[in-house]
Amino acid sequence: GIAGADIYAANTDAQHLLAVRAPHKILLGRRSTRGLGAGALPQVGEEAAREAEEDLRKVLNGADIVFVTAGMGGGTGTGAAPYVAKIAKDMGALTVAVVTYPFKAEGTIRSENAEWGLERLRNAADTVIVIPNDKLLEICPRLALNAAFKVADEVLVRAIKGITELITKPGLVNLDFNDLKTIMKGAGVAMIGLGEADEEDRVEAAVNEAINSPMIDVDISGATGALVNVTGGENMSIAEAEKVAEIIQSKISPNARLIWGAAVDPSLRETVRVMVVITGVKSKNIIGPQRERASKVVDVDFIK
Repeated sequence: GIAGADIYAANTDAQHLLAVRAPHKILLGRRSTRGLGAGALPQVGEEAAREAEEDLRKVLNGADIVFVTAGMGGGTGTGAAPYVAKIAKDMGALTVAVVTYPFKAEGTIRSENAEWGLERLRNAADTVIVIPNDKLLEICPRLALNAAFKVADEVLVRAIKGITELITKPGLVNLDFNDLKTIMKGAGVAMIGLGEADEEDRVEAAVNEAINSPMIDVDISGATGALVNVTGGENMSIAEAEKVAEIIQSKISPNARLIWGAAVDPSLRETVRVMVVITGVKSKNIIGPQRERASKVVDVDFIK
C-alpha cells in the first residue's frame, strides 16, 4: 500500500478487473464495452471513461492530489487516462499522470497510439511522468519481455510511492502539499531516475545512478524543477541527504526550483536510495512533433 492514498483500479475488461488486487474497482464502459475491453482502440477507452464520469467524479471528489497511472499504447489506458486526468484537474486536484511508453517490440501502432494519448495527457494533467519501457531494457538487458513488464510496473509504483510519501509519512525532512504543488503544478512532461548505493561514497554513487539513468533520456540542465526523495538506513545523516540535493541542484539550471525530502527506512541498513523527478523537460524521443492523426486506430491487444 501507499500511506495516505486511496487506490482505485479502473478497466473496461471485467475479467481483468476481477483478478486485480485493489481495494476499490470501477468498471468503465459498462454499456458501451459490456466489460469486454476496449479492443486496443483509444477512442473506445475514452468513451468508456466518459460513460463512467459520474462514478469517477464521486471517487475524485475532495482529493488534493490525484495520480493517474496507465500503460500507453492500448485502448483503455491511452483513451481513458487523459479523460480521468481532465476530470481530476477540473475538480481542483493537483493531477499527476505516471505512464509507461510501449516497447518497440509491441509495434508501430501501439507507439502511435501512445503518442496520441500522451498529447492528450499533456493538455489534461499538471505533470506527466513518462517511463519508457525500452529504457528499462538498457538497465536490465537480459530480461525476458514478460519480466520487463513487471519491472516497468515496479518503477511506476516506486514513483508514486516516492512522491506521495514525501508528504504523508514522517521523515528526517518533510514536505507539505504546497511544496509539491510548487514543483508539479503545470510542469508538463517529467522524467524519473532511481539510484541506490551502499559503498563508501554512497551518496555520490546513488545520485549519479539516478540522474544518469537511461530513463532520464534528456539533457536535464534545462529542467524547470526537480523533486528529490532520499531514503536511507538508520545511519544516514541529514548532511548526506542535503548533499544529494546539492549535487542535483548543481546539474540543473540555477533558476530551477528544487524541493527535497528525506526519510529513514531501517530495512535499507547501509543503502542510500535516491528518487529524482525532473520536470519541465523536452524529449523528442518520447513525444514527437504534434500532428493530426486519423481518428480510426486499428490494432489488437498485446498479450502480457
